[in-house]
Amino acid sequence: MPMIDVYAVAGTFADIHKLAKDAAAVVKAVEQIPDIPMFRKNTAAFIHEMPKESIANVDGDHNYVRVQVLTNAGALDRDKQIAVVEQLTDLVAKAANDPELKTRTWVLLTEAVPGGWGLWGQAQTNEEIVAAARAEIGRLKGR
Repeated sequence: MPMIDVYAVAGTFADIHKLAKDAAAVVKAVEQIPDIPMFRKNTAAFIHEMPKESIANVDGDHNYVRVQVLTNAGALDRDKQIAVVEQLTDLVAKAANDPELKTRTWVLLTEAVPGGWGLWGQAQTNEEIVAAARAEIGRLKGR
């Protein structure tokens, strides 16, 4: 149930809602989690549009994008890390209609510590998340 944050100068993307939805879908697909409401409702992206003065490299350039993906511990093995970085970088460049943005996009992968994934008002461990998912799958099959 990843959380994705995209930071860019305001106006970089024509349709931020589509970018948010597409970024969430990309990470959910790469993570290969079951397509159940628990994961669909709790995999989300947040687009942060910032004034151009709030972003700078050493030279003062502001035309960068930062994407941070937060997952539960162990959700992305090496192949999935490579895939999510590549696919999010491509998505950002496409959403900005700027193929060169691929060279100015940073994707950071972060894992929540065990017990550090807050959901439903409770700090969840990986085991608790897995148990909740299995329970939901069982309920859905029982319908």
